[in-house]
Amino acid sequence: MIEISRIDETRFDDWDGLLGLIMSAFAYMDGVIDPPSSAHRLTPASLKEKAAAEIGYVATEGGRLLGCIFCRPEPNGLYIGKLAVSPDAQGKGIGLLLLQTAEREAHARTLPLLRLETRIELTGNHQRFAAWGFVRTAERSHPGYDRVTFIEMQKPLFR
Repeated sequence: MIEISRIDETRFDDWDGLLGLIMSAFAYMDGVIDPPSSAHRLTPASLKEKAAAEIGYVATEGGRLLGCIFCRPEPNGLYIGKLAVSPDAQGKGIGLLLLQTAEREAHARTLPLLRLETRIELTGNHQRFAAWGFVRTAERSHPGYDRVTFIEMQKPLFR
């Protein structure tokens, strides 16, 4: 059975495993997206700092890390970052469970939407997020780029 748990940076101790999960989930992007994923700048220590500054959750089964999500409250919504599911666990609904957890977090804070960013090259992600209720709201560029490098998508929560 898949369990979703909040990351408590004072008790969670598998920062190496969490980094490995994110890197394996994001590996397919290498050589596809430009600029490279910010995941390459993560370390176990920076993940612990991220968990202290943001709201993180992990998905586990029998103690095995299968997925994670980090959320950051913003004035108009809850920003979703580093949504990752282990490649061998993809297609089992774990990403959706993590997003539903983020929705509950937004509702508890009366934030009206979820917001995320995904790279322009990752059209499969665009389709998956659209199927989960997200709509494209903006196209943006990383600093130093004169082309669109990522899109913003939002999911309204209160109708």
